[in-house]
Amino acid sequence: MLLGCIGDDFTGSSDLANTLAKQGMRTVQYTGVPSTNATPDVEAGVIALKSRSIPVAQAVEQALAALDWLKAQGCRQFFFKYCSTFDSTPEGNIGPVIDALAEAIGTDCVIVCPAFPGAGRTLYQGHLFINDTLLNECGMQNHPLTPMTDPDIRRWLAPQTKHSIGHVPESIVLQGASATKEALLKQSETSRSLIVVDAIRDEDLMTIGAAAADLPLITGGSGVALGLPENFRQQGLIGQNAGHWQGEKGRCAIISGSCSRATREQLEIFGKYHPTLEVNVQGIMDGTITAESICQWMLNQPDTPLVYSSANPQTVKDIQEQFGREASASAIENLFAETAKCLHANGFNRLIVAGGETSGAVVEALDINATEIGPEIDPGVPCMRAGDDFVIALKSGNFGAPDFFEKAIRQLEQGAA
Repeated sequence: MLLGCIGDDFTGSSDLANTLAKQGMRTVQYTGVPSTNATPDVEAGVIALKSRSIPVAQAVEQALAALDWLKAQGCRQFFFKYCSTFDSTPEGNIGPVIDALAEAIGTDCVIVCPAFPGAGRTLYQGHLFINDTLLNECGMQNHPLTPMTDPDIRRWLAPQTKHSIGHVPESIVLQGASATKEALLKQSETSRSLIVVDAIRDEDLMTIGAAAADLPLITGGSGVALGLPENFRQQGLIGQNAGHWQGEKGRCAIISGSCSRATREQLEIFGKYHPTLEVNVQGIMDGTITAESICQWMLNQPDTPLVYSSANPQTVKDIQEQFGREASASAIENLFAETAKCLHANGFNRLIVAGGETSGAVVEALDINATEIGPEIDPGVPCMRAGDDFVIALKSGNFGAPDFFEKAIRQLEQGAA
């Protein structure tokens, strides 16, 4: 294994795995830290954790355990993947995990770059934009777990880390890989260990990747990993093709626990022509809504059914005030996890899941240990094979075009015998 990656949620990890596979690396995504060694043909390993919103100490512990396993596989470089909207709080978890990984690896020069232009995430003058809107004005300020109220990644990261924050602006990145590398080293020499790097184009990501060829640890969204495979290719360590992937025929279902604007629009469009079922926390808490009742409803639908709990921000706030943030989130995650198990047991072999926390709960419930990365549905969202006859797509809440669900249904069947 050449490149060892750690992701703080499941959709983000599949996004990263998708990026690496598209660039020609043979990539496998693992659910949690594996108990056995990787097969020799794996060039990039992505360990998907569910650590974005857990206590800091647990997130650090899990990341270090993942790092130990990746080191044992012989990895030459390491990557810590977090959301391209930098989902975190002033207490963590991004900063503490970076600090711990940097110390364990022994580096004082770490790139911080959540940019992903292909999905509308750009970083300019240290400020993160979602399309043409600052991060704190795009709806992320209303996120139920990690509300993002400051678009300046330097300011947002500073309280989370014991290190000083540096910055390499777009004007330097535009000058190419050599200038970018020189700027990174200068920042490090002045004790700025965590260095925010601007990127507004895919070409910038390739430049940053080339500049990072000799850095042991890179952190960011999946976008900044775009340029890393070419470094290994230049050394003759990888080829051009990541391999063949084939979809599956059979029944398909969709589960959505995301409250993002993008997902709510996708739900509205899909619901015009397909059966949908909304669940609410009150019904879950009083036992009137169960995984068995949802599964039975979905089994009875002649078309691809969709179940969702994707309320608007005010409704989410009201629910949290009534039941508590953690209790309401856990109730939805557990319900959808059990629903996924029921669907799989009843012959559904194509599953689409929206929302990072929901995806993590579903993957754990289905005991999916590793997935083979397939073709891209939309930027950042690949098809994945999770078994001999089971395929799945995990979508981050903010990702995907308005017709994402329709495309995902087709792509998961693509090339099926």
